Amino acid sequence: MKKKHIIIIGAGPGGLTSAMLLASKGYDVTVFEKKSHIGGRNSVLKLGDFKFELGPTFVMLPDVFKETFEEVGKKMEDYINLIRLDPMYRLGYSDGKDFFVHFDKDNLKKEIARVFPGELKGYDKYITSQKLKYDRLYKCLTVPYMHWYNYLRLKLLRAFYVMDLGKSVHGVLSKFFKDEDFKIAMAFQAKYLGMSPWKCPGAFTILSYVEHAFGVYHPVGGVCKISEGLAKAATESGAEIKLNTPVKEVIFDGKKAIGVELENGERIEADSVIMNADFAQGISHLIPEDKRQKFTNKNLESRAYSCSTFMIYLGLSKKYDIPHHNIVFSSNYKRNTEEIYENLTLSEDPSFYIQNASMTDTSLAPEGKSTLYILVPAPNLNSKIDWEKEKQGYRDLIISKLEERADLKDIREHIEVEKIITPNDWENEFDVYKGAVFNLAHSLDQMLYLRPHNRLEGYSNLYIVGGGTHPGSGLPTIIESGRISARLIDGELKE
Repeated sequence: MKKKHIIIIGAGPGGLTSAMLLASKGYDVTVFEKKSHIGGRNSVLKLGDFKFELGPTFVMLPDVFKETFEEVGKKMEDYINLIRLDPMYRLGYSDGKDFFVHFDKDNLKKEIARVFPGELKGYDKYITSQKLKYDRLYKCLTVPYMHWYNYLRLKLLRAFYVMDLGKSVHGVLSKFFKDEDFKIAMAFQAKYLGMSPWKCPGAFTILSYVEHAFGVYHPVGGVCKISEGLAKAATESGAEIKLNTPVKEVIFDGKKAIGVELENGERIEADSVIMNADFAQGISHLIPEDKRQKFTNKNLESRAYSCSTFMIYLGLSKKYDIPHHNIVFSSNYKRNTEEIYENLTLSEDPSFYIQNASMTDTSLAPEGKSTLYILVPAPNLNSKIDWEKEKQGYRDLIISKLEERADLKDIREHIEVEKIITPNDWENEFDVYKGAVFNLAHSLDQMLYLRPHNRLEGYSNLYIVGGGTHPGSGLPTIIESGRISARLIDGELKE
């Protein structure tokens, strides 16, 4: 009997997860990737002899990756070598104090007592409460929400009790902590979703808990090794990955997806199609307008999106003795988030993140040299900022901040290579709708059943994976989206 054929559009980590799982079950899997490399935003950026992460810079919840490889009879360690970081990161405040967030609990508690005396008791209560929230809530993120009555699942009903509905991340943390700077240390993780802690739903306090409970990891060679490992395992299982092969559009018979048309005009049939692209960009470019169902251009435009980022990648002729991960906070963090999310303006006093990966991984730069990855949260393209006009001045501002706030006083003298990516570039060069690199916002009206479904509603045989569908943004949840869609396809094609 002829194998069922699955086409996957895009070789990002979610699509590669689905490819690996479905190929291991005997399906004929073809992945079409428009670029010359795999990974999407989880790929390597090379500038001369220097290698950088393009997007994600760390791994959380390593068991998600381990279980995914085990599902196809493989060991993650054969594909990805993870190093747990301790300290996980350094937080720098405008008054000059640094807070080193350790994974080791004895060292962490000593550091809390040193920097934030009086907060230890609240910290212990926070960890206890968030363990219960995580244990109940994460299970709800591993299953699809295709129908409204999926809300009646017992495990979700039990999770509602601890989800802190109606509260923000900052609001929940205010129950445990008094010091505003310590609240920020436990709340900034909302930025992993491209949201403000004052707006992000209170359920996402589990993000800081996940770091404190399970750690933060660096894959040797960079986070791009996640995609490379998934691709290797997928091809070993029989999947075919075709690079430099852009898809023009999905082909339909009525509401049923029956294949794709490539940019070269070739039409290829399939039993199911998975779209692993930025959600809104993929819908508006890969689905013919007369097949859009509710996802019209007007509908896509009206949805809430995450922030964007202003990126600087520096290859340096020197190594700096600062931690692997560093976050430097604005003097007024709340005002900074309002500038990004509400006022849609460029901040004169921005917060920013620095990855100094060469501190841990010598494979990323020549001997004696290093890479620096600088991420500055910025408004998405709803802001109408003229980035061509602003980018050089904003770059110079950030370099000055690195010198003033991050122990990088002579950095200008050591820059050998440099690249800037603006929100405009994210949209035009990397196919990210509105430059919103964390995809659709994770507001209550865009979560679970209210987020685009893993089998896209209004269609049959068309599935989506990635940050724009359930369960949302972030590498572990994107992997989960790939697992969910693969299970749906396997269950439905076997019927």
